[in-house]
Amino acid sequence: MTDKQHKRLRWQIPFLLFLIIGSVLIIRQQHNTPYQHDTGFIFGTIYNVTYQYDKDINAQIVEQLQKVDYSLSPFNKASIISAINRNENVKVNKMFKEVFTLAEEISQETDGAFDITVAPLVNEWGFGFKHGVPPTKQVIDSLKDIIGYQKVQLKGDHIVKKDKRIMLDCSAIAKGYGSDVVAQYLESLGIQNYMIEIGGEIVTKGISSKRLPWKIGVTKPTDDSLNQNSEIQTIINVTNKAMATSGNYRNFYYKNGKKYAHTIDPKTGYPVQHNILSSTVLADHCATADAYATSFMVLGLEKAKKILDKHPELMAYLIYSDKNGKNAVWFSPSLKDKIQAQ
Repeated sequence: MTDKQHKRLRWQIPFLLFLIIGSVLIIRQQHNTPYQHDTGFIFGTIYNVTYQYDKDINAQIVEQLQKVDYSLSPFNKASIISAINRNENVKVNKMFKEVFTLAEEISQETDGAFDITVAPLVNEWGFGFKHGVPPTKQVIDSLKDIIGYQKVQLKGDHIVKKDKRIMLDCSAIAKGYGSDVVAQYLESLGIQNYMIEIGGEIVTKGISSKRLPWKIGVTKPTDDSLNQNSEIQTIINVTNKAMATSGNYRNFYYKNGKKYAHTIDPKTGYPVQHNILSSTVLADHCATADAYATSFMVLGLEKAKKILDKHPELMAYLIYSDKNGKNAVWFSPSLKDKIQAQ
């Protein structure tokens, strides 16, 4: 061995030892850092956040969620979206712009199956179904006049409506977006292991406190109006992904012996007669997963598959009613390795 090689070894060995010792210390620190578990109430639902950090930061998490609430909650009279619905000349903020732009994009991709102006129709059918009396054609037609994502635009810092009666409701994307916002905040603190869940919309990264990948159950759709049965259909490994599920699990109607979820088609104004009962979507961002999960409920199985063919970055797990009225499952081929139980 030459002197030159000896000198190189004398330099390399201490460097390798430094790397090994540093790695051991980092791993030990990760094992010793506790997992925090925070829960609370936001957007009319429950949130749960689990993260590995040396202190509890629930107050800061709530602060982030309140920013989303101020931007997007139609139940908050002081929110930006409430001011828009009152036709006030309000400037929209960055959060509102991000959600509105994404909603518009997904509306275009799904040919209007996703539509943040559809709330008046959903509310009308919800009221009618509760009393066993569907709304009349006249009522539906009058509401359709003010439904349509193309009838509202973002121009600069303002929302412009074609009809002042138009109402915006981002409920089908806001919980997912809220999960993304919390994830971004945790990332800014250097937190590498976390699971965020807001009303069933989930973002995960790293590993759980059991040193295992994050695994999330998908609930089986059942006729259970009392919400006493939460049987799991399957378990999915969602580590480093976002996941959202849409489906009125315990609210169906029957036609010709088949079961349909109470999902309103923005174009027709009537409940869809597609067979999807539950739509679970995995994506890089939870707002995206949230909106597409809702869209697939409207589109039905075959059209949902076509959207998924165009968007390989998305994965879906769809529970539907087959020709015999039995629950069946279709899922993206790329999801196969993530399914833990079937």
